[in-house]
Amino acid sequence: MNRFICLFTLLFLAACAQPSAVPQVRPDQLSFPPLHFNFPTVEKQQLANGIKLYLKEDHELPLVELTLLIGGGSIHDPLGKTGLSQLFAAALESGGAGDLSPAELETELEAMAADLSVTSSAYSYEIDLSLQQRDLQRGIEILADLLRRPRFDDARLELSRKQMLDGIRRQNDDPGSIAGRLLAKAVFPGHPFGASPQIPVVEKLSRADLLALHRRYFHPDNLWLAVSGDVKKDELIRLLQRNLGDWPAGKTPELSLPSLPAAPAGRILVADKAIPQTTILMGHQGINKDNPDMYALRVADYILGGGGFNSRMMREIRSDRGLAYSVYSYFQVGRLLPGQFIAGSETKTESTVKVVTLMRRLIQQMIDEPVSAAELELAKQSLINSFIFAFADIHSVVSRRVRLDYYHYPEHYMEDYQDKIAAVTVADVQRVAHQYLHPEQLQMVLVGDSREFLDALRKLGLPVEMVQLKPEQKFQGKGN
Repeated sequence: MNRFICLFTLLFLAACAQPSAVPQVRPDQLSFPPLHFNFPTVEKQQLANGIKLYLKEDHELPLVELTLLIGGGSIHDPLGKTGLSQLFAAALESGGAGDLSPAELETELEAMAADLSVTSSAYSYEIDLSLQQRDLQRGIEILADLLRRPRFDDARLELSRKQMLDGIRRQNDDPGSIAGRLLAKAVFPGHPFGASPQIPVVEKLSRADLLALHRRYFHPDNLWLAVSGDVKKDELIRLLQRNLGDWPAGKTPELSLPSLPAAPAGRILVADKAIPQTTILMGHQGINKDNPDMYALRVADYILGGGGFNSRMMREIRSDRGLAYSVYSYFQVGRLLPGQFIAGSETKTESTVKVVTLMRRLIQQMIDEPVSAAELELAKQSLINSFIFAFADIHSVVSRRVRLDYYHYPEHYMEDYQDKIAAVTVADVQRVAHQYLHPEQLQMVLVGDSREFLDALRKLGLPVEMVQLKPEQKFQGKGN
């Protein structure tokens, strides 16, 4: 028996030692079928009072996620009350609801291991709740109170205000924050997109302002609800009817959008800050999602600066010259109003003007010269294959479907996205670069030690303006 085992082992080893008859394939020779993404079906139903429900059941884990989208947002804050929506969201989340004080609400959520958050954006308010399936009934009761009977507790309101004021006082700590704020103001002068909260305004915002905002926007026919997880449709409808069914539909607010200002002529804004590197941001007004050239622009931007190490900016400025750790560009495709085209970098002080010059040159090159077929193909394949990663889980699918409907995207936007990207040509890229990149309108913001580069900067032939940062104020809290 032992002799047989030894013989078998020797034969096996000999066989393993024989060269393989199958030719080895190098990694660059591997080929894979294209990735296709079929957008999962999401159930839709509108309740009698106007609430729009989107549901995807997923019984793999005993968890439920809910996202509520309420129409409104900071774009509608009066310019004299910039910051109102931000304070509203913070006070709504922390200020208690219904019969629950702030502390009682926090204790109950903690006992359920539930996660609740409220945020505001330019066009909406969002409430997110994640909890275990066994607590769904209580979770919906709490959400109903938050939607219908927020308390806006005075003490918590003041705490939220102090936190917001502290953030404003510290807004000049970070060069990136300074540059972003100054760029938005330069691109959108006199518009809510360019406004930022100021201390005197936030100090005057009142609980009455929050209640008025709540009355204006929080109506069932102005609410979109995304639900996913371990819940049956019939059970969910029953819970919603019990807690929100008697909430009468209100008058949907008229949400007219403020017109964008005329695009200003290009200039350079310099904010002096004693740091060893310069933060560079440049940009101008861009497009919104209704623009049919959005797909070609996504490809063009990938080639210019949006494709990481595959982009021209990263290759030319970082990889080939070592002038910056990070350099990039992107189009903020606005959902309703046009967003911004932005290009940015951080570089050591002495190479500031060189990086600015290279970035401008690469933007102009996109306009003047067609991209190569290899660049185009790489950009398209990268965008197509990365599309699926925008949907990390089932709830991201449901919440994305809500947003597509809320912002009036074309009916088959998700299903058609990859095909639209694949159809982009070299000629399309150069055409949209010529049409939507405007070097003469670039607002350039530099935050750094201007003594090192100001003279050279003035030789670029653009107006240079110094921006005086307000002295940083220290937060005078307890113990200071």
